[in-house]
Amino acid sequence: VQLQAFGGGLVQTGDSLRLSCAASGTTFSTYAVGWFRQAPGKEREFVASITGSGGSKYVADSQKDRFTISRDNSKNTVYLQMVSLKPEDTAVYYCAADNNIRFGYRSERDFSSWGQGTLVTVSS
Repeated sequence: VQLQAFGGGLVQTGDSLRLSCAASGTTFSTYAVGWFRQAPGKEREFVASITGSGGSKYVADSQKDRFTISRDNSKNTVYLQMVSLKPEDTAVYYCAADNNIRFGYRSERDFSSWGQGTLVTVSS
């Protein structure tokens, strides 16, 4: 599966942003999709993930109140809605997919296909 993440940009503290992850080349509904992010100088971390059907969703504890993941399989797209953005949300956001989840949907090891990343910058 090929993935393309887009929707990043420069926003101010408190703004909202929706990232999209568009997939091609496969039966998308059989793939779980995860969002991860990497801030400057830090390791990549889990943000959110969703099962192929969309029936189960997982969000990192630190973002549960502000980030929502969803998908539209008719459009082969997964979304990450982010509200009340903070400067510490500044990072490159990556989407990833796989159809064989073994580690609980929160580990990078679960996902073999990765998009190129989209930069989100939140100014204070």
